Order: sequence, then structure tokens, then C-alpha cells
Amino acid sequence: MDLPTERELVERCRAGDEGAFQELVDRYKDLVFALIARTIQDRSRAEDLAQDVFLRIHRGLPYFRGEARLSTWIYRIVANVCVQDQARSRTPASLDDERTGVRPATTDRQFGDLELRDRLEKAVARLPAHYRMLIAAHYLEGVQYEDLAEALQLPLGTIKTQIYRAKQQLRRLLETELK
Repeated sequence: MDLPTERELVERCRAGDEGAFQELVDRYKDLVFALIARTIQDRSRAEDLAQDVFLRIHRGLPYFRGEARLSTWIYRIVANVCVQDQARSRTPASLDDERTGVRPATTDRQFGDLELRDRLEKAVARLPAHYRMLIAAHYLEGVQYEDLAEALQLPLGTIKTQIYRAKQQLRRLLETELK
């Protein structure tokens, strides 16, 4: 069975087809949650924000003009929700957060990979929310520069500069952690 196009899915949602909205949720839930979870460290809070995103999508579909891809529009909603949440709770992320129950493997290489991933996650968590979102979207979710620029309504050069600065700051955080 072929998946409906974005436009068909949006039109069915606008016509009141709740099944179509469930298809939309199923299609985009992994992207939405992954982006939020990379910005918000508290899993329960990330789940709440993901629900908020889909509520806003449901309410906003009648106003979606289709000038951008649906995924770009959804990314913009995710970015707005995360920024608003960060503005409400200005508590800095702790480096002592234990968010994973993963235990190191027995081999040195597996342990090294786990340790590196943990260091990277902690360093990313220390980045400003905007930089965390850009790093998560571009490097972890594969969102292209052009799509980020369109979603955030910023010039392409600005997006590239911000991602470059985010990488530089991430590099500095990782280097100071080694000292």
C-alpha cells in the first residue's frame, strides 16, 4: 500500500479524517521526539512537549499553506515549542544527569564507544538550546541546511554560521573536559 503524499495527508486531515491525522502522527512522531529529546534532557518533559507539538499541528493544519514541506513546517513548530519551554525553565543542564540505564560492555572498545557517546551527550547538553536544536536536527536527524533556514526563517548563511559556531563551542567543551 502506497503512503499518501504530504499534500493528500494534509487535505484528508483538513477534511476531518482523524485516521489521516493518526497517519501524520505515525509518520512524524520519531522525528519530533528525537529533536525534542536532544534539546530537553527530561524524557517525561520531552514526551509532554511532543504531545504539545502534535496538538499545535492539529490546530494549525487549516492554516498550513503548503509553501514549504510539511516536515519543515513541523520542524518549525518543534523549534518554537522547545524555545518557549527553555524560556519558561531557565535551569542549566547538569553534567551529573543519569539519563541512560546503559551499562558498559565487557570489551574495551565497546566501553570506549559508550564513554565517548556519554561525553558527547553531556557536552551537547551544555550547549545553548538553539545550538542543541541545530546540532540534533542537522547531524542526528539529517535535516539539510536549506530546510533549517526555511523552517527557522533565517538566511542560509546564518544557519551555516550558527552550526559552525555550535560545532566550535562543542569542540571547546570536549577539549576542556579532557584537561
